[in-house]
Amino acid sequence: MADVSADSVLSLTDQRLVAALQWDGRLSAERAAKVLDLSPATVRRRLHALTADGTVRVVISPVARPRNGGSAGALFLRIRVLRGKLDAIVAALAAREDIPFIDVTTSGDEIFAVARTEPGSRDPLVFRQLPATQAVTSVESATILHVFRLTSEWRHAVLTPAERAALAPAEPDPGSSSAGSPGPYGVDTDPVEQSLVDALAPDARLSAAALAAHTGHPETTVRRRIAQLASQGRLVTQVLVDPRRIGLPIEAKLLLHVAPDHLAAAGQALAGHPAVHGAFATSGPSNLHAAAYFPDLDALYGFLSRDLVGLGITHVETAIVSRAAKRTPPLGAVPPSPANARRRQPARAGQGGS
Repeated sequence: MADVSADSVLSLTDQRLVAALQWDGRLSAERAAKVLDLSPATVRRRLHALTADGTVRVVISPVARPRNGGSAGALFLRIRVLRGKLDAIVAALAAREDIPFIDVTTSGDEIFAVARTEPGSRDPLVFRQLPATQAVTSVESATILHVFRLTSEWRHAVLTPAERAALAPAEPDPGSSSAGSPGPYGVDTDPVEQSLVDALAPDARLSAAALAAHTGHPETTVRRRIAQLASQGRLVTQVLVDPRRIGLPIEAKLLLHVAPDHLAAAGQALAGHPAVHGAFATSGPSNLHAAAYFPDLDALYGFLSRDLVGLGITHVETAIVSRAAKRTPPLGAVPPSPANARRRQPARAGQGGS
């Protein structure tokens, strides 16, 4: 990645606020102040500064953990292209709704991407469209078999154990799930809950009053339903921030070969490492994929030479990301104000107060 000047890295106070939001995306200023030993006024001022220009966004996670860590219905793509054609291929991929993530590596001719697909299908992008593109020299695909760690579960390691414990959500209540059909973000919702999830998707910190105005539901209903979703662990938020702004300018993709009898343990070990923001068992010769953030190349070397030892890994291929070409939702984008967004119709009779 490009160098980041010292004054563009957020202060430790701001980084700690980012980390607190990772634990609780709808954290109030008062609770954050109490846990982080700050004044509520300072928290409000810093949160406003961080969110007003899109430096930090809190959204509903676009990817939810599959039940029991199973298949996420997605492919990892590794695409090599002709020199000089990289930008054109990246732009074409970025325009597709079924591709939420695109990274360009420092090699200058290599793209890593994630494509949503049906497990076991002959995805037309992989089987026809990319191979037929003259600028593409090779395509490798791997199906995600098991999820060990998602980016929405990664936490910036700047809080104390006591602070993390104070911010960690309670265990979901398994006996309070509501009936409904599967909606986006991996939750089962009824129409009222779905409208709230949709409204929160671009800005998960909207107040209950703003949500009520945006959706047409009574504010008391909004508060009750949001609390219910949170207690059931079905309101999964994600903090969007450029990792360079929190002192982590190096992102590495790791393609690992692991002996089958070590695969589960290696994946779990990676998921528990503070640098790793993604870990997945996959098909293909590299049966464990991981992504991690580091403050510098020395830290990456230490991770490779020390932290991977003893995990049954027989081969490691490391690719350093030079540019995050697409994130869904996009980094740095400021969501439209709910006041300017198209209002949804109020819920039909019998839905608003359920």
